Amino acid sequence: SEVSEVLARQIRYNSAISQEGLDHVWGAQIGKTMLEIWGNNVKTRAIAKAAAGSDARMSGCALPVVINSGSGNQGITVSMPVLVYAREMELSEESLYRALIVSNLVSIYIKHYIGALSAFCGAVSASCGAGAGISFLCGGDYAQISRTITNTLGNVGGIVCDGAKPSCAAKIASSVHAAILAYQMSMRDQQFQPGEGIVEEDVEESLSVCRS
Repeated sequence: SEVSEVLARQIRYNSAISQEGLDHVWGAQIGKTMLEIWGNNVKTRAIAKAAAGSDARMSGCALPVVINSGSGNQGITVSMPVLVYAREMELSEESLYRALIVSNLVSIYIKHYIGALSAFCGAVSASCGAGAGISFLCGGDYAQISRTITNTLGNVGGIVCDGAKPSCAAKIASSVHAAILAYQMSMRDQQFQPGEGIVEEDVEESLSVCRS
C-alpha cells in the first residue's frame, strides 16, 4: 500500500507512451518494426513495448513518464516487460506490483555501482531489473534472479551510452532481449561462468566491475 500509488502511475503513464510509440510514427519505429516482423508472442511484446516507449520519448513525445534512476527510458524499460509478462500470465495486481518493486530496485541498485554519469548504457541496468522482475514473477528464487542479472551483464554489459537519441530504443530492444534470454537460461540452471568477460564469482562482484 505504501508504493501502490507510484507503481499504478508508472503502469498508467509508461503504458500510454508505449502505446503511442506503437500507434504512430516516432523515431526509428523500433517497437512497431519488431511486432511487424517477429509476431505477437509475449517475448516480442515485452521487448517491443519497452522500445516503443523510447521511440516516442526520444523523438519529442510530450506524454509523461515515471522514471527510474533519473531516466525516462530506464523507467519505461523496468516497467513495460514486467507488465507484459504479468498480463500474459494473468497474475494478480499484487504480484505485478511486487515484481515491479524488484525490477525498479534492482535497476537502482546497479546504478549505485555505475554512478550518475557513465559510458555504461542505462538500458542495460534497467533491463537487468526487468529480467529480475520477470524471474520473480515466474517463481525464481534468489539464486535464479542473481543468475538472470549475471547472464544479462555477460551478454550486453558492453553497450556504450552515446547520449539520448532515437537509437536508444534499439539499445533497449537489444538489452531486454538479452534479459529475457538471461531469465530463460537461469531457469534452466545455465549461467556464464566466472572469468568470462566481466562475470565474477557472484552477482555482487560482477556488478562492482561495472563501476570500474
